[in-house]
Amino acid sequence: MTGSQWRLLALLSVATFFEGFDFLALSQILPSLSEEFGLDHAGAGWVIATCNVGTILAWGLVRMADRYGRRPVLTGTIAGYTVATLLTGLAPTLPLFVAAQLLARMFLLAEWGISMVYAAEEFGADRRGVALGVVQTASSLGSIVCAGVVPMLTHAYGWRSVFFVGVIPLLLLAWARSSLPETRRFTERAPSGDRGLLAVWRSPYRFRVLQLGAIWACTYAATQTSIAFWKEFAVSERGLDDHGVGLALTVASLGALPMVAAVGKLLDVLGRRRGSVIIYALTIVGIVAAYNLHGQWPLTAALVLGIFGASAVLPPLNAWSTELFPTELRSEAYGWANYVVGRSAYVLAPLLAGLAAQHVGWGPAVSTTALGPLVALVLILWWLPETAGRELEETART
Repeated sequence: MTGSQWRLLALLSVATFFEGFDFLALSQILPSLSEEFGLDHAGAGWVIATCNVGTILAWGLVRMADRYGRRPVLTGTIAGYTVATLLTGLAPTLPLFVAAQLLARMFLLAEWGISMVYAAEEFGADRRGVALGVVQTASSLGSIVCAGVVPMLTHAYGWRSVFFVGVIPLLLLAWARSSLPETRRFTERAPSGDRGLLAVWRSPYRFRVLQLGAIWACTYAATQTSIAFWKEFAVSERGLDDHGVGLALTVASLGALPMVAAVGKLLDVLGRRRGSVIIYALTIVGIVAAYNLHGQWPLTAALVLGIFGASAVLPPLNAWSTELFPTELRSEAYGWANYVVGRSAYVLAPLLAGLAAQHVGWGPAVSTTALGPLVALVLILWWLPETAGRELEETART
């Protein structure tokens, strides 16, 4: 790759680093929130679900990248996330905490989505899977850092300190990203007169949006819930203390990192479809085992696959969601499929799992969500074509 591509890859990877950090941070501090604000299982589910509404609202920012360009929207989201994460740490009440975290996730997920569009448009067919995989690997690295530092921060300074540590690096990132060039494909895109909210639904690509949205939803129903509530499950139903949970999350994140790093190459060598079979099979095993085994190390081993799955399912879905649409509709279609249709399950699944856990416990409630990735894999093999090794101009044809 060229020097500019390496620099682009590094800058894009930071977005997914904070996505991984933020994704795991909320689940790490959930027991502290529950204690401070008196939350039961259902209340914890409501907190996660409401914060996740921000991931749907991110669609409004992502779709702007088709109108105003990838670069200005990407550089603007980091400022919004910086302010929102600072407000999260300062929030004096639970409603204000939830509102600030909702906004933080809106900006963060918009930045993450546009980063995926950037990576897809700026790397050739022979390296696109690797580029998307590398960017997503940064998410696992963020989870590792989160698993290691959050227990120390919460023990020494309280849960609020978790949201203060990244403010200065985020400001430096905002400055670094201001020099990013616009993607060549956006600059050379075909003109389009239809820029309304329903433009993609009036195009020949509307059925693709629904297909990918259904697959995203089935996937998110399990991966979001399985990570969000694992600490609650380990503490309340398996008797692990904060040290044991922190050790399990750190070891599992470290164990998952090289596996996630290999996903991009796997998708380019074996293809999106065959690679997805391996990824989804391991994800299903990980979710079921992580909520049914007993003991520190069996649970840790299962959590390796669970954390791997939460990150590894994203590169193939990101690849299809960017490869199967033309440049002038790419961000719009990606936003509808992922953020609107797909993230509806991201919001509802934790809520339903929390309500179910009130009656059957976290183990059975979350284990059931493993049916989602199974359905998603069936839909992938039924609906989605192989796109590995093909340029975007070819894969985007209807």
